Amino acid sequence: MSFFAWLIILVLVGTLVGGMARLALPGKDPMTIGQTMLVGIAGTIISGIVTYFIFGAGPGLPLAVLFSTVIVYLVRRSRGGSLSNPGRPPRR
Repeated sequence: MSFFAWLIILVLVGTLVGGMARLALPGKDPMTIGQTMLVGIAGTIISGIVTYFIFGAGPGLPLAVLFSTVIVYLVRRSRGGSLSNPGRPPRR
């Protein structure tokens, strides 16, 4: 697989996982598509590292969504929100 194809797959998986993570928490998140993609990619990488060290296998989709959901929750908490309240977006 070429590097360009790998990047396209990474972007698509990151967007899919990040979108599912945002849907898992109630409330509307003021995140852009790029931020959603980065949350999904980060959750997938973290779940891959954890499952590799625990089970010796690659990440699965449910675990990647779980880790991405935790990241979305931490972003909400950093904005002053809670589980059901996304908080205010940062001022520009």
